[in-house]
Amino acid sequence: MKTHRIEPGPGQESVWDYPRPPRPEAFSGHIEVVFNGVAIVDTRGAMRVIETSHPPVYYIPPEDIHRQYIIQCPGTSYCEWKGQAYYYSVAVGQRRAERACWYYPDPTPGFSTIKDFVAFYPGLMDACFVNSERVEPQPGGFYGGWVTSTTVGPFKGEPGTEYW
Repeated sequence: MKTHRIEPGPGQESVWDYPRPPRPEAFSGHIEVVFNGVAIVDTRGAMRVIETSHPPVYYIPPEDIHRQYIIQCPGTSYCEWKGQAYYYSVAVGQRRAERACWYYPDPTPGFSTIKDFVAFYPGLMDACFVNSERVEPQPGGFYGGWVTSTTVGPFKGEPGTEYW
């Protein structure tokens, strides 16, 4: 169980006010992803998925990704809410990040709006930005949330949160 909820200030959201099960929603802000000095994503058409105790995960429409930099890779995972996820590695020049992003080609009905949209692990990229603010990766090695000054926790993935 969470130890304390940080009270959000003006213009902030608490991840403890996010729903469970998670919910996808349109995001009209500006999203950028940079890897090896190349902006591989630039969009104002993202979706975000919000879930109790997690910072938002941003899903990028395929047409707003420089697709020559993402490569299908083996392996899948399963989300109880969204279904079967598949992975891409990111390669720019001689640099490569394995399993750096994921997508749902056949998501469950409640998540059809993110079909084929791609989510990037911010900790594996050089930089990810939401409305020009550089994000921090969600704590822990498994999660793909994007922490900004507009979200407060505590966040799943921090030490002592494995049983939340």
